[in-house]
Amino acid sequence: MEEFGRCYSRLCRESGAEPQETVLQRVQELPRGRLDLATQSLTVDTCRALGKLLQKEALLTELILSDCMLSEEGATLLLQGLCANTIVRFLDLKGNNLQAAGTEALGLLLRQNKSIQSLTLEWNNLGTWEDAFAAFCGALAGNGTLRQLDLRNNQISHKGAEELALALTCNASLQQLDLRWNNIGLLGGRALVNSLPRNRALWRLELAGNNVPGDVLRAVEQAMDHNRERQTTSRENQARAHVLSKEVRHLQAEKSRQFLDLMETIDKQRKEMARSSRASAACVEQLQEALNERHSVINALKAKLQMAEAARALSEQKARSLGELLAAAEQEQQSLAQRQAKEHRLEQQEAAERESKLLRDLSAANEKNLLLRNQVDELERKVRSQQEQLFLARQELSSATTELKMRASQAEERLELEKKRSRQSLEDLEQLRAKEVEHMTRHLEESERAMQERVQRLEASRLSLEEELSRVKAAALSERGQAEEELIKAKNQVRLEEQQRLAHLEEKLRQLAQARDEAQSACLQQRQTVAEAQARAGQLGLQVEGLRRRLEELQQELSTKDQEKVAEVSRVRVQLQEQSGRLQAERAAQEALREKVAALERRLKVIASDHREALLDRESENASLREKLRLKEAEIARIREEEVQRANFLQNAVLAYVQGSPLRAMSPQK
Repeated sequence: MEEFGRCYSRLCRESGAEPQETVLQRVQELPRGRLDLATQSLTVDTCRALGKLLQKEALLTELILSDCMLSEEGATLLLQGLCANTIVRFLDLKGNNLQAAGTEALGLLLRQNKSIQSLTLEWNNLGTWEDAFAAFCGALAGNGTLRQLDLRNNQISHKGAEELALALTCNASLQQLDLRWNNIGLLGGRALVNSLPRNRALWRLELAGNNVPGDVLRAVEQAMDHNRERQTTSRENQARAHVLSKEVRHLQAEKSRQFLDLMETIDKQRKEMARSSRASAACVEQLQEALNERHSVINALKAKLQMAEAARALSEQKARSLGELLAAAEQEQQSLAQRQAKEHRLEQQEAAERESKLLRDLSAANEKNLLLRNQVDELERKVRSQQEQLFLARQELSSATTELKMRASQAEERLELEKKRSRQSLEDLEQLRAKEVEHMTRHLEESERAMQERVQRLEASRLSLEEELSRVKAAALSERGQAEEELIKAKNQVRLEEQQRLAHLEEKLRQLAQARDEAQSACLQQRQTVAEAQARAGQLGLQVEGLRRRLEELQQELSTKDQEKVAEVSRVRVQLQEQSGRLQAERAAQEALREKVAALERRLKVIASDHREALLDRESENASLREKLRLKEAEIARIREEEVQRANFLQNAVLAYVQGSPLRAMSPQK
C-alpha cells in the first residue's frame, strides 16, 4: 500500500493540489487489498487522483467510501475510474447523497465494469431522481457479475420499484437485493412479485419498512424459497455430476490400465513363444548339422570304397595273367565286392531313411543293422576262407606270385581297416541316435509333467479366486448397507442441527431487527428535534434582526437624549447578551444532539457488524456441515470404487484364465 500512497501523492501534486493527510494515513494503516476511507471528507482532487489510480490498480479488492460526503463531480470521477477496473469485488458508497449525475455514473459503472460483485448504496436518495434511477435499473438489467445490491433508505417510490422489476426480469446474476425503508408501497410490491417468476437467480429480497401488504411479502418469501431450493438442487446436481465424471474418468483409467496389463501378458506370451520357436529352430539346426556330418562321413567312406575297388581291379587285372586259379579268386572277390557295395548302398539308403524318420523307424533300423552285421560276419568268414585258399595257392606258386601276394595282402589290410572304420562309424551313429531319442523322450515327458502341474495350479487358483470373489461380494454388500445406514443417520442428525441453529439464528435476527427499528425510530425523532431546533434558531435570528432595526430607530429618535440613549443601549445590549447566551445554549444543545446522532449511527454500525458476524458464523457452520457431508460421500465413493476395482480385477483374472490361459497359448506347440 505504500506504493499506492506514493502514486496518490504524485497525482495530487501533478493536478496542483496537496494530498489529504487523513487519506495517506488510512492508506498506510490498512491491510493489503483493502482501501477503507469511511467517514473521510474527500475533495474533488482526491477523487480525481483515486479515479486515475483505480483504472490501473491491480491490488485492491475492497473499496469502502461510506459517509465521505462526496460531491457530484467527485463521485462521477471515482465511478468513471472504476469502470475500467477489473479487480475490485466489493464497493461501499453508503451515505454519500448521490444525485442525478452520480446515479447515471452508477449506471455506466454497471454497464462497463465486469468485476464488482457487491454494491452498497444505502442512504443515497437515488429514488428521488426518477430518470437517472431508470437508467441505473436499465444498466442493472444488462449486468452479469453483480451478486449483492443494497438500496436501503433511498426514497425509492413505486415507479422506481417498477423499473427494478423490469431489471430483475432480465438480470440473471443478482442473488441478494435489500430494499428496506423505502416508499415502494402496494404497486411497487406487486410489480416486484410479478417479476420474480422470470428471475431464477434472486434468492434474498428484503422489503421491510415499505408499507407493503403481508400477502405481497408472503408471495415474495415463497418465490425466494422456491429460488433458494432451485439453487440448492442445482448445486447438488452439479456436485453429483462432478462425482460421476470423476467415477467415469477413474473407470476409464482402470480399463486402460487393465487393457495395458492384458497387452503386456500377450507380449510376454508372444516372447515366450518366440523364445521356444528359437530354441526349437536351434535344435533343428543342430540336428541338421549332425545329419550333414554323417552325410560327409558316408561320402568319405564311399570315396574310400571306390579307391579300394579301383586298387582291387588293378590287382585283379595283374592276377589274370598269373592263372586261372587267381581268375576264379578274383571273380569271387569281385562278386564279394559287388555284394558289399550293394550292401553299403542299402545301408546308406536305410541310414538316410532312418535320419528322416528319427523316431518312427528306430526299431526297423536296429533290425537292419543286426542283419547287416550278420552279413558282414558271413562276408568276413568267406574272406577268411578265400584268404586261406589264396595262402595255399601262394604256397604252391610262391616263386611266381610273391609280388601278387604282397599286393593282395596290402589290399586285404586296407579292406579290413576300411571295414573297421565303417563299423566304428555305424556304431557311433547308432549311439548318437539312441542318445538323441532318449533326450527327446525325456524332454517331452518333462514338458508334459510341467504342463499338467501348471494346469493343476491354475485350476486351484481359479477355485480360490471364485471363493474370494464370493467373499468380497458378501463383504461389499454388508459394508454398503452399513454405509447407507450411517449416511441416513448423519443426514437426519445434520438436518435436526440445521433446523435448531436456523431457529436460533432467526430469533437473533428478529431481536436485531427490533433493536434496529427502535434505533431508526430514535434517529427519526432526533432528526425531528434537530429540525425544530433549526427552525427556532431561524426565528431567533429574525428576532435579532428586528431588534437591530429597532435599535437603529431608537438611536435616530433619541439622538438628542444621551442619557436615555445610553440607558436604552445598555438595556438592548443586555437583551442581546441574553439572547446570544440563549443561542449559544441552543447551539450546545444542537451539538449534543449531533453527538447523540453519531453515537446512534455507531451503534447501528456495531449492530450491523454483529449481524454480519452472526451470518459469517452461520455460513462457517454450513460450510463445516457441507464438508462433513462431502467427506462421507467421498468415503462412500471410495468404497464403491474399491468394490468396482475388486470386481474388475476378479473378472479380468477369470477372463484371462478362460480366454488367454497358458494352455491355449501352449496347445499349438504341444
